[in-house]
Amino acid sequence: MKCSEIRELFPDLAAGLAAAEPEVNDHLRACVDCAGTLEEFRKTMALLDEWQAPEPSPYFDVRLQARLREEAAKQPSRWMAWMKLSRPALALSLAAIVVVGAAVFRLEEKKIRRSKNGPVAANIVPGTAVGDLQALDTNHDIYSDSDLLDDLQVQEDVNANP
Repeated sequence: MKCSEIRELFPDLAAGLAAAEPEVNDHLRACVDCAGTLEEFRKTMALLDEWQAPEPSPYFDVRLQARLREEAAKQPSRWMAWMKLSRPALALSLAAIVVVGAAVFRLEEKKIRRSKNGPVAANIVPGTAVGDLQALDTNHDIYSDSDLLDDLQVQEDVNANP
């Protein structure tokens, strides 16, 4: 086995969580560095087993809770401070959005009505080429729906081909 493979096993071997395999024992007898490192791990684990964590003061929890209440009362959270300062600004911006949205909606509605009704008659100047084209374009729906024009076209076709 290689030293890098053995070193991965050191924490478990030093804590006694895993038994050393024969290959590991052979490597530890042959490699002085790995054997020394494993012995240092075992000493460290032994010291950690002896160590006792100090008990906190009986008043620790009481003092901690009091300190937390003091800090909470001293400074409101940033979120709450931001909300208190910006409520009027938030309300004003939402009102502006509603007004702008309503204005855009009304303008679009007027554009739709204008396009359905066609161009304004004041813009059409009769007798000019542009005016005649605009009048034809405006009246296109009337001409296309007229049965009279269709009947005239059929009669002209019949007269042309006797």
